[in-house]
Parts: sequence; C-alpha cells; structure tokens
Amino acid sequence: MAEHHRSAASRARIFVRRVHLWLGLSLGLLFVLLGLTGSALVFYTGIDTALHPAIQAGRDDPAPDLNARVWDRALTTGRGRWHDAGGKWTLEVTGEGGAIPARYYPAPGHHGDRMMVWFSADGTRIVRAEPWGGYLMSWLYQLHMALLAGDIGGQVVGWSGVAMLLLLVSGVVAWWPRGSWQKALAFKRDAAPIRRLRDLHKLSGLWSMALLFVLVATGVLLALPAVTQALFRPAAIPVPKSVDGGAGRITLDRAFRIAHRALPDGRIVFVDVPSVRDMPIRVRVQVLGDPHQRFPGSYVFIDQPSGRVLAVHDVRHAGTGTFLVSWIRTLHDGTIGGMGTRILALLVGFMPTLLFATGILHWLRRIRTARPPVSAQHDVTTDRDC
Repeated sequence: MAEHHRSAASRARIFVRRVHLWLGLSLGLLFVLLGLTGSALVFYTGIDTALHPAIQAGRDDPAPDLNARVWDRALTTGRGRWHDAGGKWTLEVTGEGGAIPARYYPAPGHHGDRMMVWFSADGTRIVRAEPWGGYLMSWLYQLHMALLAGDIGGQVVGWSGVAMLLLLVSGVVAWWPRGSWQKALAFKRDAAPIRRLRDLHKLSGLWSMALLFVLVATGVLLALPAVTQALFRPAAIPVPKSVDGGAGRITLDRAFRIAHRALPDGRIVFVDVPSVRDMPIRVRVQVLGDPHQRFPGSYVFIDQPSGRVLAVHDVRHAGTGTFLVSWIRTLHDGTIGGMGTRILALLVGFMPTLLFATGILHWLRRIRTARPPVSAQHDVTTDRDC
C-alpha cells in the first residue's frame, strides 16, 4: 500500500512538472515581456518627464494654488485648440510646480483617441501635446496592458495571467521537498552546470514567488474589469446629470472649493470638465485611507451652471468590495509603501526573464543529456537497415 501511495505521488509530481514545463514554454516570452514593461512603467511619469525637457521648466517653483485662475486659463487655452462639442477635459493636480498635465477626450468613452497635453505653469501656452500611445512611455503602457491590441489584447493579457498564476503554483508544487528542507533550499556551487541552473531557477522562483503572485494576480484584475466587478462587487460610481440647465458655468477654482467643502480631509488630484453642460464637473479626491495617491477612488460631482453638489462617492462609505478594489492598482504598481516598494516592484519585474532563461537552459541541457551519442544512433540505424 505504501509503495502504491509513493507511486501515485511520484506520478502526480511528474504530471505537475510537465504542466509547469509546458506552461513555461508557451507563456514564458509573454511573461518576460510583461515583466520588463512593468518594470519600465514603475517610474513612467518620471521617465517621461526626463525625456521631454519642455515640460520640466519651473518644476522647482511652488505648485499653483487651487484658488488661482491658472486652471481656468489652461482650460481656455486647451479649448481654443480642441473644441469638440462632446469632448471632455481632465486636468491633473500634481501638487508640484512646472507644466500642468491634462488629457483631452474628443468623445466620452473613446480612451484610445485621447490627447495628452501639458500647459505652461501659467496656463497660457501648450508646451507639449501628443496622442496617447504616440510616445514611448504611453506606447509601453499600452503594450503592457493590452499588447497594443485594444480590448482583445487586454483579454489575452488577463487570461494569460491566470495561466501564469498556475505556472507559479505548479513550480512550487513541483519543487516541494519530500525530504530535507535544507537540501531543497541549497545552492550547490561546485555541482555540474545543469544542477546549478536548476538551483538558480528554483531559488530565484521561490524568493520572488510571493511578490510575483501579487503582481500577476493584481494585473489579472486590472486587465479583466468584468471579473473584478463580479468578484468584489464594488459600489457603482454615480452618474448624475444637471436638472436646472442653467446657462453659466462655474470656474474651476470655485469647483475646487466646493469639492473641498464636500470632502474636507481630501486631497484633490484630478478634475474632469465635460463640454456638455448637463454633465457635471467631477473632482477626483484622495481621502484618508485610500491607498493610491495618483488614482484615488472618491469623487465629488458638481453641477456646472449652479455649483450645487449633485453626488459624493466616498470610498470609506462604499462597502468592503470598493475598499478591496481600491488596493488593486497600488499593489500592482508598487506604490503601496512608497519609494522602497516601487524599487522592489521594478526589480521583481526582471524575475520572469531570469526564470525563463534558466528554465530554458536547464531544459535544453536535459534534452542533450538524455539524447544518445551520435555513434550509438548510427549503430541502431545500421542494425535496423540490416
């Protein structure tokens, strides 16, 4: 009975190793691509700024005050160049000096058509304007998120990520020691090259396993928003409309004051200004407890003509599902612990390359070792011909 049990366990281990091998061979290059592009994107805004001197002017100056008219000047400057009736402007409040980043959407929902715009610090000039995907860091972002293939590419990345999770788990199961843990965790420097490759592969995989699993799992949830909705059921973000249809439009500095009164402990990060008057101004705010500094999940919706608050979406009062979803992006991009975890995320992005390279080299050496010598192959062929 014991021998039968050991035999069944051995067969199961062999099966898991084969699953791990074939998943690695089929998904390895994609895993490498996503890891390397992910590493590049950890500091993508800083890299992009360094590559474009035009938007660096004035970065050491104080950040523009939220009560200043610079925000309305920038909006007016942008509308002077792009003025589609159904368009929408999004201005980013970085809290830093220098150029003011913004985005222009020609029509709601068509993110692929967005124009990335940077205004001068006084809001009077456009110092840079490029379509999303038309410059290096945005191209890398699209490659990482959707393989440059839109919604279909996002689905491929997401479901491939599920298979990558299985790849990681199968690697641990295939390695799991039956005897000494000390031996299983050892790296034999004086062993044969094939053994050193195996040890390097297993140890690099083991030490990076937890972080890789978190990065891949959160990447799956970002790439498959429908799955995320089904799993966590976050509260729906309101979509209010104006009801009085007034003719005027409040200024952005007033919108910021209204949003601050609605969420007094919040930090304003973005403001969305649609051209259509019956759509509200939406101010995006980071409140205490929201982990992501750049893309928080709380909003204040303000009627454009009157300045009346139409709705407030506060992640602190939106339920457990919303709270959990708010952590997905910050876990994925490494911003959870500041600079230290961002650097760690950057380094972990190189691990799929190391794992793929050592895995392939080990597999090729095993094939060569298992292959009979050329002379033996010749003898067998000769005997068969006779």
